[in-house]
Amino acid sequence: MKIIIRTFFKILRVILGPVMLLGEFLRRPKGLIRPPALQADVDRQTASLTLYQYKTCPFCIKVRQEMRRLSLTVDKLDAQHEGKNRDDLVRGGGKAKVPCLKITNQAGQAEWMYESGETINYLRGRFGQTTA
Repeated sequence: MKIIIRTFFKILRVILGPVMLLGEFLRRPKGLIRPPALQADVDRQTASLTLYQYKTCPFCIKVRQEMRRLSLTVDKLDAQHEGKNRDDLVRGGGKAKVPCLKITNQAGQAEWMYESGETINYLRGRFGQTTA
């Protein structure tokens, strides 16, 4: 019975995954336009951010859409399969849960933010302003 359930969900992911990615592509928001100097400052700040994600996770898609809306360049690492990215996520944040935003401060210490709503609110609060 267990193998049937796993097979069902695997087939479901294979079918729905491309549909979700197509939906993300078709609903791409326009990015926030900032003056070049301000955008360069934002790009410097986003260098300290990393998003651990699954490509077809609906909550990850929400966070990626908000990053596009805010014109943020954030490193995105796939943590779906076993490997270095997933190991780093579990070792650093304590859970293999996505989306997870890793925020590294100037001292090199990392904060791990797991909830999509909390992550979106953080990004809006930090990068949502259009003036210097």
